[in-house]
Amino acid sequence: MVQIGIIGGSGLYNLLQDTRTENVKTEFGEPSAPVEIGKIEGVEVAFIPRHGKKHQFPPHKVNYRANIMALHKLGVERIIAANAVGSLKEELAPGFTVIPDQFIDYTRRRELTFYDGPEVYHISAADPFCPHMNRILYETAKAGSPDVKLGGTYAVVEGPRFSTRAESNMFRQFSDIIGMTLVPEVNLADELGMCYSVIATVTDYDVWSTKPVEAAEVFRVMKENEERVTEVVRKSVPRIHGKRECQCSQRLNDAKA
Repeated sequence: MVQIGIIGGSGLYNLLQDTRTENVKTEFGEPSAPVEIGKIEGVEVAFIPRHGKKHQFPPHKVNYRANIMALHKLGVERIIAANAVGSLKEELAPGFTVIPDQFIDYTRRRELTFYDGPEVYHISAADPFCPHMNRILYETAKAGSPDVKLGGTYAVVEGPRFSTRAESNMFRQFSDIIGMTLVPEVNLADELGMCYSVIATVTDYDVWSTKPVEAAEVFRVMKENEERVTEVVRKSVPRIHGKRECQCSQRLNDAKA
């Protein structure tokens, strides 16, 4: 059984050794791409490129339920996600890494739960990220760069457009970073009692700053951040592998309606 899953950009695929492909079918359809299983530092992991191998799925069209369920069917208990985000704080400059511990959901049209009935669960989302994995990711990232923040609130927007200036200024009153892909990924992982943490790398200052966000610039900085994210994942996986030292698996306890 594969314990650790990775969801992110296709560049992370280069980390895997001794790979094989699994075509996992789920009751929610097909994941963004066949699941690639391989080893990182001797630890077996499962990888899904969130937007597909050709980046063909925009944030609001990703089949998040299929992605998470596919990993669950393979035995994955912990998920490391890599997300590109905009900064809502002056001190979080492009190139900065944030390991968030909270989020605010501003999405509108997404399938947010596995439990559409007749079984209904109301899980607690008070602390949606795995504190044990968050600490490991932070310590690993911090060893390679001082530009890392542990904790912070991630504002999740529908996309695929970027924010208006008014929206951006509103979001920054309540959040530290902004992106389009965290929800419902984190919700769904939590509903299955999985550990979930994010390596969020800043690509821009969103539009509360004077310069509008440009997709070309975002993708350029994403490419620059890729090596840093890859190194954090590579060094974190062996530390995360093994016995779970958190309460994430108990989220469903007493949650059934």
